[in-house]
Amino acid sequence: MSEKKEYARSLKSRHVQLIALGGTIGTGLFLGSGKSIHSAGPAIVLAYLITGAICFLLMRAMGELLLSDLDTHSFIDFIAKYLGKDVGIIAGWTYWVCWITIAMADVTASGMYIKYWFPHIPQWLPGLILIGLLLLINLITVGLFGEMEFWFALIKIVAIVALIIAGIVLVAVNYQTPVGHASLSNLFSEGGFLPQGWKGFVLSFQMVTFGFIGIEMVGVTASEAEDPETVIPKAINEIPTRVILFYVGSLLALMCIYPWNYITASSSPFVQVFENIGVTMAAGIINFVVLTAAASATNSSLFTTGRMLFSLNYHGKSKFARKMSTLSRTQVPANGLIFSAMVIAISVIANFIIPNTSLFNFVSSVATTCFLFIWGAIVVAHIKYRKSLSTQAEQKLTFKMPLYPLSNYLVLAFLVFIAVVLCLEKTTLYALIAAIIWFIALYVAIRMRHRENN
Repeated sequence: MSEKKEYARSLKSRHVQLIALGGTIGTGLFLGSGKSIHSAGPAIVLAYLITGAICFLLMRAMGELLLSDLDTHSFIDFIAKYLGKDVGIIAGWTYWVCWITIAMADVTASGMYIKYWFPHIPQWLPGLILIGLLLLINLITVGLFGEMEFWFALIKIVAIVALIIAGIVLVAVNYQTPVGHASLSNLFSEGGFLPQGWKGFVLSFQMVTFGFIGIEMVGVTASEAEDPETVIPKAINEIPTRVILFYVGSLLALMCIYPWNYITASSSPFVQVFENIGVTMAAGIINFVVLTAAASATNSSLFTTGRMLFSLNYHGKSKFARKMSTLSRTQVPANGLIFSAMVIAISVIANFIIPNTSLFNFVSSVATTCFLFIWGAIVVAHIKYRKSLSTQAEQKLTFKMPLYPLSNYLVLAFLVFIAVVLCLEKTTLYALIAAIIWFIALYVAIRMRHRENN
């Protein structure tokens, strides 16, 4: 292993663009959107627009932080710098655990997707093969990781664009479906635009917000981008367009073809639509798309957790810290990648041997709840950063947070709103409580370690 502690800047503009895009389009949209539609009806598109606008502001805050010091490894370092080292450690380890859990969920899911074509294969085998292949790709060069993410994201984009085009064509010809005709009137004919009332609309924000998890991953790629001063602002500024086109566009297409109340919550609405417009291989096509989405999420998880271990242990003195903060000859955190892959693999094998769906779903809910803390910490760190600048330095900023500081407080208010929404349902309330206990336990452990060292 090389002692050189600088990443290779090998990620091209198209890599960062597609990593940012791929991070926000996953199984949450392809499989989970049915539940969101049932919660809010056609008004779900409004929930996506609002959440997308908030995420854009969040990303602008993070982008400004990233461009203030291009030698910083990730946004976690800015949290440590402006909110204190302890908060940085809590945020870093929380982020690592969150992505490990997401990888566990997606690797487990990939086993189920493969069984669709090969029902006799043991469910744990495809998951382990996937981890091995993705680890190998991540170990070679960061450029190869970027290339894989580029193609994974492209498959998802093609599927969504195909659906949107199909929706436009079917509405234009007033296509007859088993439940009526494809028409814009389907957005209002079954109980109006807000058929489930304000309560259903408010409850939908939980699933919608979780659908945006991964959007902050650009903050981990910045230190490996070829031209970060150009690439990062471009990737962030295109978020609103992506949200409108891919989330809002695809959901509008679905609900124009079929009235919202005919889309079942238990299966992918994309499968239902493709099947009913005469694409006989619909289930197979969507199965392939969600398999690539799961592989993409696992790929992102490995990339992120490896970099997070490097960042968290960068100044560490212990044997573990020195190993995790060493780069390979190809300038990737190989030890961090291998350690993360081993944890994911062990967890997945345990999950297959002792299947406990309710426990696993609960752990996943806790992980996604923790992202509220991560996002909030980014926004507060940005406020502290701006307050630390002189008037002259502030005037020289080229990538400013719009409407600062009002926009920062708007994002924080939204995150508090989501936390309140989580309290409205038993499962998510327990996840929220567990997340709070996790933060307290981590903080106590850090303080105890400080006392031992002193």
